[in-house]
Amino acid sequence: MKKTNQLLIGLLLASVGSVAFAAGADLGQAEKQATNWTAIGMFVGFVILTMFITKWAAGRTKSAADFYTGGGGITGFQNGLAIAGDYMSAASFLGISAAVMNTGFDGLIYSIGFLVGWPVITFLMAERLRNLGQFTFADVAAYRYEQKPIRTFAAISTLVVVAFYLIAQMVGAGQLIKLLFGMEYIFAVVIVGALMMIYVLFGGMSATTWVQIIKACLLLSGASFMAFMVLLEFGFHPGAMFAKAIEIKTVLAQKAMIAEALKANPSADPAALATSTAAAAAAKGFSIMGPGGFVKDPISAISFGMALMFGTAGLPHIMMRFFTVPNAKEARKSVFWATTWIGYFYILTFIIGFGAITFVLTNPEFLDAKGALKGGGNMAAIHLANAVGGNIFLGFISAVAFATILAVVAGLTLSGASAVSHDLYSTVIKKGKADSATELKVSRITTLVLGVVAVVLGIAFEKQNIAFMVSLAFAIAASANFPVLFMSVLWKDCTTRGATIGGYVGLITAVVLTVLSKSVWVDVFHNATEIFPYTSPALFSMVLAFLAIWFFSITDKSARAAIDRAGYPAQKVRSETGIGASGVSGH
Repeated sequence: MKKTNQLLIGLLLASVGSVAFAAGADLGQAEKQATNWTAIGMFVGFVILTMFITKWAAGRTKSAADFYTGGGGITGFQNGLAIAGDYMSAASFLGISAAVMNTGFDGLIYSIGFLVGWPVITFLMAERLRNLGQFTFADVAAYRYEQKPIRTFAAISTLVVVAFYLIAQMVGAGQLIKLLFGMEYIFAVVIVGALMMIYVLFGGMSATTWVQIIKACLLLSGASFMAFMVLLEFGFHPGAMFAKAIEIKTVLAQKAMIAEALKANPSADPAALATSTAAAAAAKGFSIMGPGGFVKDPISAISFGMALMFGTAGLPHIMMRFFTVPNAKEARKSVFWATTWIGYFYILTFIIGFGAITFVLTNPEFLDAKGALKGGGNMAAIHLANAVGGNIFLGFISAVAFATILAVVAGLTLSGASAVSHDLYSTVIKKGKADSATELKVSRITTLVLGVVAVVLGIAFEKQNIAFMVSLAFAIAASANFPVLFMSVLWKDCTTRGATIGGYVGLITAVVLTVLSKSVWVDVFHNATEIFPYTSPALFSMVLAFLAIWFFSITDKSARAAIDRAGYPAQKVRSETGIGASGVSGH
């Protein structure tokens, strides 16, 4: 501790008037940086490559089935990589690494929650989705129900989840381009929106899939190199890395405490303050090795975990991917490969987060005048790339990070467009009589609208941690989509009325509680205090959704309810055996 105090006093004497390091509360309002031409070159190169992929895919996109599912000819291995590409998003690479840098082990709640959701998909959903569905999750939910109410709900729920998920990706992309290009944040977000619309409008699922596969391979390679270089610094001894991270966090915490004390009493003795704050600083530094830094109460922890775990099985752009493979066997393979790559990647983000503590937080090159990260709190991984690989590797990882965001945004937009064109227009409005060309046209119009919405939301939520914004999307998916999907497929007494009302109860409750929480009510609307005190609404909204589905189903004595219940045996045979699946899929 004596060594730490001496280091601290030296820092204070050099910069008594400096502001304490901020742990990332203001994540978007960082000053523009000088243009990074290496990164720009690699960025442009990737854009050109993906444009060629889009052009190739456009030549293969002749029908709605081609646009939504790539013709159903994608293998399990390819689809697993593409799913991993979907999951290895801005939230995973930028957001989780930043969360680990700020809160240590507590940041892993994202990784664990995201990953634990995959067994649910493996054993409950993947095979059934492929056997029952055609293009969207609504195809599955509406198999034995009245089409109009359930598809209307599914489309609305999908669009809400897509909107919240888009926020995180657009914020991450905007901050990244702002950092590298020296460009205003607004212009950066507009560029991302425009490129996303081009990929989806012309290439559909084929282009989206291959962009996701390429960027997944590149990101895994880049993240592996970063983790290797971090561990190399500590002789591949994780304990040494943790010890150094604790020491650095202790110094930063003590510096913050003393700066605050000097602000209140400028005549105080820095050496005396260093001694008096040593114990508290040490406790704060060591706190990165335990829980409580991010989720501070048990209810929030449980609710947050439920959102991440069950939300995975309710994400429309993930579920949509199971319709791109030719059969249920390949769907299961998709999950296996996706889980493998995602699990490995999350181990890497953990190492990258701790590496950022030791390489980034101690280097003034990566900090602004206020002691915060240049480019915003989400840029920890980007700065670490510069620290371990220099400017060329920074350019590479930045281009890959942008590709990651772009691919995820394209997948999200595609799922939103399919919800409108397939579920609302084709099935509800046209009662299944819309031709493929018209449906495709509606989908592309929807893509343009979603692109504009994504840009607006990206600007509005500029300051938010992107991993946290994704968690809100997961909470809504867990509260609305998952209960309806789960009960529809596995409970014989579920009815149209129960599924529809229960779905809306989960959706509305999740959205309202999210708006009333600190992340929106205080951080976006700038109210003094939040109304809903917990981090995630899932514990409340998800339980209410299941209860509503159960109650309104068992009390439903209508003629439609009798039809719904009578259809369950046929649904069960189809979902578990795949008999008749080729006809419904259209592949």
